[in-house]
Amino acid sequence: MPLDTGNNKGGAEGVVKSGTSALGNAVGGITKTAGGLVGTAGRGVGDTINNTTGTKAVGDGLQGITGGIEDAGNSAGKGAENAGQGKKSW
Repeated sequence: MPLDTGNNKGGAEGVVKSGTSALGNAVGGITKTAGGLVGTAGRGVGDTINNTTGTKAVGDGLQGITGGIEDAGNSAGKGAENAGQGKKSW
C-alpha cells in the first residue's frame, strides 16, 4: 500500500511527474557523482605532482581545472534534480 505524501496527482499527470522526478534525480545524482570523481582525482594527481616535482604551478593548475569541473557537475546535477521536481533550475 503506497504512502500518502499529500502530493498525489491522479492519472497521466501523476505518472509523468513521478517519472520526470525519478529521471531528474537519477541524472542529477550521476552528474554530481561524476563531478566529484573528477575533482577528487584532480586533487590527488595535483598533490602528487606538487610533491614529486617541488613546483606548485602545474599541480595547483590541475586542481583548479578539476575543481571547476566538480563545481559545474554539482551545479548541473542540482539543476537536473530541480527540473525533475518542477522547480526553477536557474
